[in-house]
Amino acid sequence: MKVCVMTLGCKVNKYESDSIIKQLEERGYEAVESLQPADVFVINTCAVTAEAEKKSRQMIARCRKFNPNARILICGCASQKNQEQFKEKGVEVVTGVAGKTKLIDVIGRGNLDISELPLVYEDDMKAKQSRIRAYIKIQDGCNNFCSYCIIPYLRGRSRSRSLESIMAEARALGDEIKEIVLTGINVTDYKIDGKAGLLTLLQNLDTLGKRIRLSSLEETLVSEEFAKGLSELKNFCPHFHLSLQSGCDSVLKRMNRKYTTEEFYNSVRLLRKYFPLAGITTDVIVGFPGESDEEFEITRRFIEKVGFASLHIFKYSRRDGTVASRMTDLPDAIKAKRSDILEGVKSQLFDEFVKKNKTGKVLIEEFDGQHYVGYTENYIKCYIQSDNDLVNQIIDVELGERFKDGVKVRIQP
Repeated sequence: MKVCVMTLGCKVNKYESDSIIKQLEERGYEAVESLQPADVFVINTCAVTAEAEKKSRQMIARCRKFNPNARILICGCASQKNQEQFKEKGVEVVTGVAGKTKLIDVIGRGNLDISELPLVYEDDMKAKQSRIRAYIKIQDGCNNFCSYCIIPYLRGRSRSRSLESIMAEARALGDEIKEIVLTGINVTDYKIDGKAGLLTLLQNLDTLGKRIRLSSLEETLVSEEFAKGLSELKNFCPHFHLSLQSGCDSVLKRMNRKYTTEEFYNSVRLLRKYFPLAGITTDVIVGFPGESDEEFEITRRFIEKVGFASLHIFKYSRRDGTVASRMTDLPDAIKAKRSDILEGVKSQLFDEFVKKNKTGKVLIEEFDGQHYVGYTENYIKCYIQSDNDLVNQIIDVELGERFKDGVKVRIQP
């Protein structure tokens, strides 16, 4: 029997889908992750925005085009939020965030319903890894309850995976895996025995000799001790995705974020003290309810002041059930205009960041038909032309001019 596992949303969802694929293969199923004809489709949904939820529903029709008679199993955040929207479309099985691997048990029989969100980390998932970069999930859930975000209601409270379990998965990775990326809903909140444990985890992983990268980080964890500890690691990649969301204190307060712009900026300065060429990227929401022209302009100036390497720009998306959903939304035209302005800032900042980098170590991940493509330690996308097969090698390079969404580089002599 052939099972196609489709994933929408974040890297945590991707890790969980890869875990489902691994367990399917272990039970003798043929499991694939690209949309193609199959007997069963598993759709791992997302609800971070209204558009993501819409795409989750649309995926059902896309699957049916390949096999109108296929069984379709739904799981993830969108079904946790509202399972009826999928049951009305005639799918046989709907579950939510918890117990995703139970879907495998019902492929041949029965139905599932939404499981209660766990109070402790569900440690029944080990992802099928690629041959180059491994994602390891270390944490689930979130306690922040930002006013715009539905995820804490869907994923539950923060809970951490044991250090022993993480290290066992990391040690089992083959020599062909060159880089480990730590992922979770709120990686910053990773704890060991109830205490902040991210630095301890990174110190343990550093002994394995593979590059280590964080998928994201909150400003609230950055301290002198933390930054200094990272700088002492041999294999840590200095790329910090620090979620900003807004560069205006009044908007941050309405968002229920737990820091001021001054605190955020001090954290950036501290990271650059130990990592002068750190790639610091961020998320920004434009058009949050009540965001005035002045507040947006304050955000734009703050983004330029920080000098991010890159931005992920999101137009505010109303989510029922959140505090912000009771606030007055802004017109889409205003959101679009502000997004376009920040796209221009993003391009300018990337140019400035690249100019500061003369050399780098690039992990080559693929060949696109013309160039070998990979990322430096501080997350600059690089394109290399070579007659030799460079995939899965770490190459010392000299950075050149802008090209596509990155830069052209040449191998150092």
